[in-house]
Amino acid sequence: MTEFFTHPQAICEATEVGRNTRIWAFAHVLPGARIGSECNICDSVFIENDVTIGDATTVKCGVQLWDGTRLGRGVFVGPNVTFANDRFPRSKQPPPSYTRTIVEDGASIGANATILPGVTIGAGAMVGAGSVVVRDVPSRAVIVGNPAGVIGYAGATAISAGNGAATMPKDFAPKLIPLPSFVEPRGRLSVAADDVLSFFPARLFIVDQVPPGGWRGSHAHRVGQQLMIVTSGQMVIVVDDGRQAFEITLAESTEALFVPPRIWSLQFGHTSDAKLLVLCSAAYDRTDYISSYKEFVSLTDELR
Repeated sequence: MTEFFTHPQAICEATEVGRNTRIWAFAHVLPGARIGSECNICDSVFIENDVTIGDATTVKCGVQLWDGTRLGRGVFVGPNVTFANDRFPRSKQPPPSYTRTIVEDGASIGANATILPGVTIGAGAMVGAGSVVVRDVPSRAVIVGNPAGVIGYAGATAISAGNGAATMPKDFAPKLIPLPSFVEPRGRLSVAADDVLSFFPARLFIVDQVPPGGWRGSHAHRVGQQLMIVTSGQMVIVVDDGRQAFEITLAESTEALFVPPRIWSLQFGHTSDAKLLVLCSAAYDRTDYISSYKEFVSLTDELR
């Protein structure tokens, strides 16, 4: 007796199916597929051979999972989501290998979205219904549109420029710091004195010309500190300590944002004239970057 349920009108040729998984009517699972425990495979789902599905994942009706698709744990795939695995398909001309498409743990994909080959959808991301995903999606990002662009950060509290310092919790490590401004007929001067900088800058960089729907960041630093100042235009900067997250709208040098180590950060919602100046406590070191949200959460859990 198997430990998973297959509807009498379903075809399940796979043997690697986890306990308490349910495969409903008219679904067809090919022999090479691997499906975790506690999954729900709904009506009229087709799962090809080179497919892996993590535990507690739901695949709603009318979805086809082609070779190369990898779904993590706790993923939700809405009705009629379309995955692709060949960038240049030709009839009866299969490629030597199929492009891998990855949906990381806890991500959700809304109904009728289209996922192009080779895309990675980050942990906890939310893909809006009908979106066309043509590039990687940052962890916990909320994306919509065709092509899909970032419009938010799942579970974050929104804060507007000017009142952020009063809104953020006192025990939250990132800090918003007002920048005194002096307006004269010859121009405006915004000042960041030594009481703003908690470190001596070893590097600076400027980010601008981010296209509509684009994003930057989506990582944390192990030891590096940063001070972020929007010198022109406006953007949203996310700071996430693994317990709580805030979307902070910054504009034109009104405030600086101090980002200490082990804080996940993402920038999106750039206006066409947006420029971000970042002062860093250390020279560039790729090993200082934490680029996996799963690793970031595990590190922050260890420190609590």
